[in-house]
Amino acid sequence: MAGDIEQVLETLGRAGVRFLVVGGVAVVLHGHLRATADLDLVVQLEEENLRRALDALESLGYRPRAPVSFRAFTDPQTRERWIREKGLTVFSLWSERFPQLEVDLFAREPFEFGETYGRSVRVPLGRQTVAVASLDDLIAMKEAAGRPQDRSDVEALRTLRDARTGG
Repeated sequence: MAGDIEQVLETLGRAGVRFLVVGGVAVVLHGHLRATADLDLVVQLEEENLRRALDALESLGYRPRAPVSFRAFTDPQTRERWIREKGLTVFSLWSERFPQLEVDLFAREPFEFGETYGRSVRVPLGRQTVAVASLDDLIAMKEAAGRPQDRSDVEALRTLRDARTGG
């Protein structure tokens, strides 16, 4: 699956997409090994950037899990309606080519993208470098989500942060 993740991220990078890796893959890239079944991404929701992201993902065979138009996600009003009426938090995508790797795109930027992107950590992955949410930003996201796996991740991330800062 690591090769699948690299291929997806490389395709997005080649397309010039501004995104941040968050979620379980980000936890792993920061150095805490754990299983994860999806790739969580915060894509900057500016229309042209989002179009490049969807084009790149579609080129890899990704399509929405829900029976909706792939391109409808680029429309801010449609996204807001899905959030309000359907409780959408992430736009889940799957591909027959990568059956083990679901890609989840956040329906809203859960933070001010530019600032968080500026604090991100650049992590070498395969033939590229990817932007991963900083430890502090990832901890804040995980605390806000509050699910059991997120609480476990917060403990691991704090341990990593303390080890790096001597805390």
